[in-house]
Amino acid sequence: MSLKSDNKYLKTLGKISPILILLVVIILLHLFGVLSWNRDQAAIEVGLINSLVVLALFLSYTMLNICDLSTDGCYTLGVAVGGVMAASGHPYLAIPAALLAGALSGLVTAVLQTKMGVNSLLSGIIVNTGLYSVNIVIMGKSTINIFRNETIFSIVRRVFGEKARMGFENAFERMPKSPFVQYSALIVAGAFVIIVITFLSFFLRTKLGLAIHATGDNPEMVRSSSINPVMTIITGLCISGSMTALSGCLFIQYTNSADINVGGGMVTMALASLLIGGVFISEGSIAVRCLGAVLGTIIFRLIYAIALALKIDTNLLKLVYSLIVVIAISTPYFKKQLPMIKRRLKHRNGGEVRG
Repeated sequence: MSLKSDNKYLKTLGKISPILILLVVIILLHLFGVLSWNRDQAAIEVGLINSLVVLALFLSYTMLNICDLSTDGCYTLGVAVGGVMAASGHPYLAIPAALLAGALSGLVTAVLQTKMGVNSLLSGIIVNTGLYSVNIVIMGKSTINIFRNETIFSIVRRVFGEKARMGFENAFERMPKSPFVQYSALIVAGAFVIIVITFLSFFLRTKLGLAIHATGDNPEMVRSSSINPVMTIITGLCISGSMTALSGCLFIQYTNSADINVGGGMVTMALASLLIGGVFISEGSIAVRCLGAVLGTIIFRLIYAIALALKIDTNLLKLVYSLIVVIAISTPYFKKQLPMIKRRLKHRNGGEVRG
């Protein structure tokens, strides 16, 4: 009984030890003045916003077993639509507009797969390529900025007691009147994450949600039953595209500026974050697994923030990005191989003793 409890303790320790190591590194960097709470908070805020992309891939990749490579373009589509709507004075309408645009992107990707016989990977690449031109047309140019416009984040800041910044001339007139002003962006991003996780946890328990999961697990069985796999794929990719575009819409309203390449590498980041989250939380309910995906995104952004704080050459940041992805992808593999490696070492040591 004690041996089982010890094994359970070691298993739990093995899961949380990477987080503990990361926390120790962050604390040390704070003590040496390399990191600050403002930098940490910004990393967590961006992590929460980008976690919506990870949750989108949780639906399409984990549940539906489709790696949607249109994610980069769909994210930029959300940036373009959200930025244009906010620039025209409609930051609230930017949310449903981005959701609709993302759903249309997912619909095109799904139709290419289900109605035109295009491979799932190739359909994502085709849509991603086409979205580049679409996004340029929507933005009107390669960059967009909304510094002089209201955003959801500036409105929430004002609700919490701070003047909304309506232009550069007012940048130094902001007068915090509430302790929540400093954390307003964190609250907004966290609220959207909670809404999406709640939606997924309820939706994936419905008949349609279970059908989507079944399509990803065993498409042949689904085809032989009364479930229409075409409908489940279309529905899943439309919802996934909506969440991806929503993330882009929130990002442009958070940063107030972006360019046409803002979505580059987003699918890689999302897959890496999904795998990082799976290292810590791989079992449990849908809500718990979604929280694991969010945790993976925040950890990814904190590691990236540490790289920036260490003043690594900007030309090497993509290499750091790639290393994080490689570690995230390879960790589950080595985790599975660890028992076999232990058995081999034990057998080798036992053989040496007998000799």
